[in-house]
Amino acid sequence: MIGLTIRQAQSGFFDRSRVIAATSAAERRVLSRFGAFVRQRARTSMRRSDGTAPPGSPPYAHTGLLRTHLYFAWDGSRRSVVVGPARLNQKAGDAPRVLEYGGVVIRRDGNGTRVTRVRPRPFMVPAFNQELQRLPPLWRSAIR
Repeated sequence: MIGLTIRQAQSGFFDRSRVIAATSAAERRVLSRFGAFVRQRARTSMRRSDGTAPPGSPPYAHTGLLRTHLYFAWDGSRRSVVVGPARLNQKAGDAPRVLEYGGVVIRRDGNGTRVTRVRPRPFMVPAFNQELQRLPPLWRSAIR
C-alpha cells in the first residue's frame, strides 16, 4: 500500500493533460536552453584570424557571417531542437556543410571552372558533443 487515494493516483497518470502540458513545456524549455548552449559553443569555437584554419579544427571567422548567423529553433513536429547556420546565399549555400564535413567546391568565374577540395573543419558536431554532457543536469528539476 502506497498511501494514495484512487483520485490522487489518477491525477498523476501521464495521460492527464496537466502532466502532458508540464512535460511538454519542460521539454521545450530544456531543449531550448541546450540549443542555446550548443550555438554559443559553436560561435566561440570560431576565432577571428587570417588564412585558413587547420583541418580538423573549427573554421576561422573572416567576416563573421557564419558565426553571426548560427540559430536554434524548436521543431514541434519532431519534439527536438535544431541548431545550425542559416543559408545566406544560394551560390554559397553549401559552405557550412562543406566546412563541417569536407567536400568539393566548384566555382565558375571569368577564368573558367575551379574545383577545390576542402578538408573538414567541424564546428557544430564538436559543439554538440561537448554540450551533450551538460544535458542531463538541465533535466534535473525541469518538470514542476
